[in-house]
Amino acid sequence: MYVSYLALTLQDQGKYDESETMHRRTLEERKKILGPDHPITLNSARNLATVLKAQGMFEESETMHRDTLNGYEKALGPDHPDTLSCTNDLALVLQGQGKYEESETMHRRTLEKQADILGPDHPIILMSTNNLGVVLKHQGKDDAPSYTGEAEGILGPDHPNTLMSTNNLALVLQLQEKYEESETMHLRTLNGCKKALGPDHPHTLMSANNLATVLRRQGKCEEAETMHRRTLEKREKILGPDHPITLNSAHNLALVLQDQGKYEESVMIHRHILEKREKLLGPDHPITLSSANNLA
Repeated sequence: MYVSYLALTLQDQGKYDESETMHRRTLEERKKILGPDHPITLNSARNLATVLKAQGMFEESETMHRDTLNGYEKALGPDHPDTLSCTNDLALVLQGQGKYEESETMHRRTLEKQADILGPDHPIILMSTNNLGVVLKHQGKDDAPSYTGEAEGILGPDHPNTLMSTNNLALVLQLQEKYEESETMHLRTLNGCKKALGPDHPHTLMSANNLATVLRRQGKCEEAETMHRRTLEKREKILGPDHPITLNSAHNLALVLQDQGKYEESVMIHRHILEKREKLLGPDHPITLSSANNLA
């Protein structure tokens, strides 16, 4: 039990590598003692799948979430809170891979059942609504809802769920090409994350990356470059230079350098990313092919 709590604490602190090790240890122990289909074992599997997603290991996370969701549905039923939470988690993993239609279906299923059980103003409903809103906007559907204001009123402006809701709204505004509003929301999220989580927490770095991206969209390339370099440097120290999230930061830096005509450094970074992704993902993976396209 202590190992499980420690894994969750490390996860909350953004120490994902250590948390993953602890979660794997807990999962194996619970499989041996309780069996693979016990709800407590399934909780461990879900925790591990969540920390894998946080590290950008989407394929492994998706597989584990699907297996865990099947286990929950058999052990607890389709409407149990743990089953619905796992459905939401799977929807987020699918969204992270660009599988928007299936993600939307999962989000709608979760939201409908949660609203019946918890009521429309529950904080979990507000988060589920925001998650659905983001995936709808990725598909160009303008009926995407957002409940950032309600989340702030219920939870407070610096609550992690409020900050995630604010981040989601900023991303929706960015997809609508409302860059000034998006920048304001991203900056608000970043300041809140620094205050609540610290400057080096993964969520803070994600927020900094998102803000830098929208700055680039507005042509504020020097400011975006500075922010991308800072984020990349921190991710290299915390996650390592070959981590998928670190490589995403390097990709974003290469793009903003390219926009400024700094082609030599941009090409050098793109080549580095391609080499790493070929080793990590294989030459035919869609992300690897996208990296190769950047050098075409």
